[in-house]
Amino acid sequence: MGEGEILNRMLSILEPFVRDREVLGEVNPETHIIDDLKVNSARLVDIIIEAEDAFDIVIEDDDADAIGTVGDMVQVIACKVEQQAA
Repeated sequence: MGEGEILNRMLSILEPFVRDREVLGEVNPETHIIDDLKVNSARLVDIIIEAEDAFDIVIEDDDADAIGTVGDMVQVIACKVEQQAA
């Protein structure tokens, strides 16, 4: 699974948590989840749980703590998916 596909799936996961739909349309890997998308930290946990379910992975606390941007999330997911496939 490529990072582009992961990014597209992440956009659908993020959608219910982002109130400003215009900002959602401009999401890129550098988009900060809390600062740019105005997602609070509790909702970030919900997003991580949704991503775990969607990609059938487990994101450990250390990895979750390193997630700040959409790109960070995509990289963590890509790594986990790759580890699981090996």
